[in-house]
Amino acid sequence: MQIRESLVVEGRNDLIRIRECVEADIIVTSGYGLNASTIERIRRSYERRGIIIFTDPDTVGERIRRELTKRFPHAKHAYISREEGSAQGDVGVENASCESIRRALSKVHTLTDREPIYTMQDMMAMGLSGGERSFVLREELGIRLGLGTANAKTFLYRLNHSTLSKEEIEEALHEVLSL
Repeated sequence: MQIRESLVVEGRNDLIRIRECVEADIIVTSGYGLNASTIERIRRSYERRGIIIFTDPDTVGERIRRELTKRFPHAKHAYISREEGSAQGDVGVENASCESIRRALSKVHTLTDREPIYTMQDMMAMGLSGGERSFVLREELGIRLGLGTANAKTFLYRLNHSTLSKEEIEEALHEVLSL
C-alpha cells in the first residue's frame, strides 16, 4: 500500500512501524514540542501533496492532533483505537498491527465546518454517552468508521465534522449494536 500524502506521526518508533506496513513519506513531530523546522516541513507537504495526521490514541497524541489541525485545517486524519495501539502498558501507533495501520489509512477523514448532525443528547440516546457500555460502543463504532477512540465530547466532534453522512454513521451504529 502506497500513501500519496505525507504522514505526520509523533515518534521514531511510529515511523519504523509504519514503514514496515506501507510506503509513505513520514514526518516525525518528536512529541508535542513542535519546532519551527518541523512545522515548516509539514507546511510544505500540506501545500504540495497533503498530510495525514496519524498520532497516538492518547492525551498527548490528541493535543498534537488539535495543534496541527489549527495550523492545517484541511489535513486528513487517520486513527487507531487505544486497544489496537496498546502493548504492555504502552499506547501508540508503534504498537499497532500492520492490518490496523492499513485499515486506519484506508479510512482517512478530513474535518469539515458543516452544521452539526448530532447533539450530546443524541449521543446519549444512541448509547454513546452516559451508559455502562458507552466507551465500548464508541470504540467499536470508531474502528468501523475510522474515527478512533475518544471521550464522548471528542467523539461527538469527530462525528459532526467528519465527511461521513448521517446514513453511514447510523448504518455502522446499527451494525455495532447488533453485535
